[in-house]
Amino acid sequence: MEITNANATHYQYAADIAACIDASAKVRGTGIALRTPEYIRTKMQNGNAVIAIKDNTFVGFCYIEVWGHGKYVAHSGLIVSPDFRGHGVAKKIKKKVLDLSLKKFPDAKIFGITTGMAVMKINYELGYKPVHFSELTDDPEFWNGCKTCKNFDVLTRTERTMCLCTGMLYDPKNNTKKSKFNRKVGERLKSIKNTLFIKKTK
Repeated sequence: MEITNANATHYQYAADIAACIDASAKVRGTGIALRTPEYIRTKMQNGNAVIAIKDNTFVGFCYIEVWGHGKYVAHSGLIVSPDFRGHGVAKKIKKKVLDLSLKKFPDAKIFGITTGMAVMKINYELGYKPVHFSELTDDPEFWNGCKTCKNFDVLTRTERTMCLCTGMLYDPKNNTKKSKFNRKVGERLKSIKNTLFIKKTK
């Protein structure tokens, strides 16, 4: 399997990637913003994506988005084809896209939002920390990207202060070592978020 920075030679996989993101969103029912093949090809063309391929078959993908005039970058669309899940591919892709971000945008804070415990675990072990949404970009275009998520109304009702996703931030200026993920802490964080969300919406 090859994990590499995506470019125009990988356009042929864009439709498969978009379909995989769509299928995963339907299975999970939350937290994945849909992306068109055209949008994915743009990320490949700009050199802001990482792709995993095996035997000319799409394995996994993730891309970079730049926000707040370069003050923030986000890793989005992390997806692994169902046939290749459970083998650590997602973490390898995430590490590759983190390295790409640090190289292209060395002064930017790197963030993501996720509902998935597996992604939370990967992020934490790479050095991300859970943060309040106020510590993420305030660029409205980023939050507009959540419109295709079924929980977008939650985000708008809470005036973008919270949702079912957890915000995670990697600050290269303050990051000195990686951390080991404690699943119990992660589960407690999700429980606290859900409790706060219920109180907020009552």
